Amino acid sequence: MQEQHSRTQLLLGRPAIDTLEGSSVAVFGVGGVGGYVVEVLARSGVGELALFDNDRVCLSNLNRQIVALHSTVGQYKVDAAEARIRDINPHCIVHKYPSFYLPSNADDYDLSQYDYVVDCIDTVTAKIELIKRCHQLHVPILSCMGAANKMDATAFRVTDITKTTMDPLAKVIRKKLRTLCIPHLKVVYSEEQPLRPLIEEMPVAAVQNSSDTSPNLSTNAEMPTPAERRTIPASNAFVPAAAGLIAGGEVVKDLLLLADTYRISPADAANNPAAQAAAERAKAHRERVNKIRNKGE
Repeated sequence: MQEQHSRTQLLLGRPAIDTLEGSSVAVFGVGGVGGYVVEVLARSGVGELALFDNDRVCLSNLNRQIVALHSTVGQYKVDAAEARIRDINPHCIVHKYPSFYLPSNADDYDLSQYDYVVDCIDTVTAKIELIKRCHQLHVPILSCMGAANKMDATAFRVTDITKTTMDPLAKVIRKKLRTLCIPHLKVVYSEEQPLRPLIEEMPVAAVQNSSDTSPNLSTNAEMPTPAERRTIPASNAFVPAAAGLIAGGEVVKDLLLLADTYRISPADAANNPAAQAAAERAKAHRERVNKIRNKGE
């Protein structure tokens, strides 16, 4: 375990590794953006991950989603993500929730148990509900805005929702939050003007197999109608990945800043209360992992 994170420890210090190992993070949406968030957190040594996503891997996911392989087509994305996490970091405790997060089932989930929540949901209603709940519970949350219909992976920025521009989803979220008296929200968004999809180039299979469609999509038609075509976002391999990597990095940094364990030198760690607290949390996590393994045996 220590050797696995040795390069990260050289950069951040042992107390930071302990902080991440003792942290619990929930990721809502394990697709093009969320899958890369999970990748960052797993490789950084976060000790406990909760994954929320009701979608299964389909062929149209192969162009951009890290959980999507020909061997995982048909699997729940949370199952594919769990297998990947376990191969990267066997010490990570993974909780899977193959369901959509909605206002109607929000009470089923206790968000207060998480040190951080990452919103990679692509529906406005669910995003607003998740943001509202986290705000009420004082749980740190990072929300990812739109990554579809874009080509510039360098255009992503991390800022407050009030400072976003050029992002249609961010504009809608910003207005909704204003009505809820939620003044601030940390987001990852792109300054790039969204491109118009070349709808005449879209094959019928993209409509029939895509998990990124609206509930009103008619799958019985031989050809999609113009209204149906607009429900399919265009995407590529590199833009959603960039957004997810940036978001994952922000979560790691925020966890360390919140715990006050960012880059503590070995000489200072022994007498640093934050470092000692992080070490205790990491120890407790390792004891939980051992209990789970012993119970499984």
